[in-house]
Amino acid sequence: MLLDIDWNIEFNTNGKRYRLAILDSCEVFSSVDNLADTATIVLPEAIMNEVLNFENKIARGTSVLIQFGYNQELQTEFTGFIRDITVNDSSLKILCEDSLFLFRKSVPNAELKPTTLKSIAQYIIDNVDPSFKLDCTYDISYEKFTINQANGYDVLRKLQEETKANIYFDNEAKVLNIHPPYIEKGGTVFYSMQKNIENSSLEFKNRLDTKVEITVESTDVKGNVKKTTSGTTGGEQITLKVGSVDDKSLQAIADAELLKRSAPRYEGTFDTWLVPMVKPTYSARIKDEDYPDKTAYYYVETVVTSISSTGGVRTITPGIKLS
Repeated sequence: MLLDIDWNIEFNTNGKRYRLAILDSCEVFSSVDNLADTATIVLPEAIMNEVLNFENKIARGTSVLIQFGYNQELQTEFTGFIRDITVNDSSLKILCEDSLFLFRKSVPNAELKPTTLKSIAQYIIDNVDPSFKLDCTYDISYEKFTINQANGYDVLRKLQEETKANIYFDNEAKVLNIHPPYIEKGGTVFYSMQKNIENSSLEFKNRLDTKVEITVESTDVKGNVKKTTSGTTGGEQITLKVGSVDDKSLQAIADAELLKRSAPRYEGTFDTWLVPMVKPTYSARIKDEDYPDKTAYYYVETVVTSISSTGGVRTITPGIKLS
């Protein structure tokens, strides 16, 4: 069956919709390790010696819709906003970011105590864009959390760094999601080294003999340092420092980091086509007929999707083994 690559990129400015008619390449990057999905649209700077003119049509803050597919069957790959437009090396680049773009606004200084991860995130929403909803399933409690001369992005980044939470936006539903790592599951996809994987640098790491000891330290409101550990005494020692969270939250953060570092997993990436659709949090069943013992479901951590004159490619980074 012959598959012809198709795409649709639209911009919306003040209620006026513009459809892109030319394209050099486009890449969409999505990862559970990043707060935002991003997209880079590359255009030639000029066509037939005539410079492209986007004046009054697109600019920073213009909304963006990106769709890819085959034979006119398109799937939405990205929705968000233009963050910057640059010109270099005879090309024009349109840099886009998902709804995190809207949260790069300052929030009032505050000292929240006691508080929770959920309450902090709701404070950010209430002071940046109350039209967003919050879906938070991560039970982390802080004795005190201070916000000082920060914007919404700064606070969300700190929360992600400290708690190891999976934080991302559902742009179309206008929902800020915050969940424990590896708990939330998206869809299910199937891959075979012999059928629909084009290139692979995957290397299986069993890690059954890997010894890791995670220590998480926190300083309470009185200045006292408390710590908790997870893992095997005598193993590789990793220390994390977080804010003034309670004992239960300390243990949850330590256990999450231990899972990330000690669970069996694939390391590396593999390339496949635009179908099936896959996103971070999906469960990918990866089969290799030459090594049937490695066939299992793996957590999808990162997906990079790109199209150009040579076709469409998804580069997938799987994570820990699920089953």
